[in-house]
Amino acid sequence: MSWWILLGIVIIFIAFSVYRYMKSKKILTTLSEDEFKQEYRKAQLIDVREPKEFDSGHILGARNIPLSQMRNRTAEIRQDKPVYLYCQSGARSTRAAMLLHKKGYKDLNQLEGGFKKWNGKIKAKK
Repeated sequence: MSWWILLGIVIIFIAFSVYRYMKSKKILTTLSEDEFKQEYRKAQLIDVREPKEFDSGHILGARNIPLSQMRNRTAEIRQDKPVYLYCQSGARSTRAAMLLHKKGYKDLNQLEGGFKKWNGKIKAKK
């Protein structure tokens, strides 16, 4: 009997993961570095990593709104302009996009592979 419960939990987890993946593909555009570089200066560039990560190096012109603070700081992000998100690898920026979409944001984009794949200009605190 306990195997059936465990199997049910695993199936529910997989179904939820697939749902989130499909939803993120629908609301979020993943851009290559070249595509990202072409437009990010005209958009709101948001680094959703934590402040320590941001201070160690970030894309030139980015604002730091950590995912952990995003829910309380959405008023800092305009809904009428494209939003370009990135984190270290892409997981947190996807979660940030889901949260922003729930709040009515439409033009959501993320950097493919995240900051660790970025080869453009960066700025770091000294």
